[in-house]
Amino acid sequence: MYAIFRTGGRQFKVSPGDVIRVERLPGEPGSRVEFNHVFAVRKEGLSVGTPLVENVKVTGVILRNARAPKIRVLKYKRKKQYRRTGGHRQPYSEIQIKDIVTA
Repeated sequence: MYAIFRTGGRQFKVSPGDVIRVERLPGEPGSRVEFNHVFAVRKEGLSVGTPLVENVKVTGVILRNARAPKIRVLKYKRKKQYRRTGGHRQPYSEIQIKDIVTA
């Protein structure tokens, strides 16, 4: 059994028990989340939506909220003595998929 859903502008293929990293979601660790934008689900047969499958949702639990390792950004112009250094840390939530619910 698996489902394909969208959150944070990305699509994920998940099964119950999977742990995924998604864009930071509101909520504390231990709270439940539901994803309603389900594109396809496979239980007995494959159901593909146009564009979404009706009455299907993916439920999960937030394991932790964290930040990814720092990415260094460097701006540089040759022969002009111009250098700028910056960085970015992307926040994410780690989700454990509990169930794929069809009504």
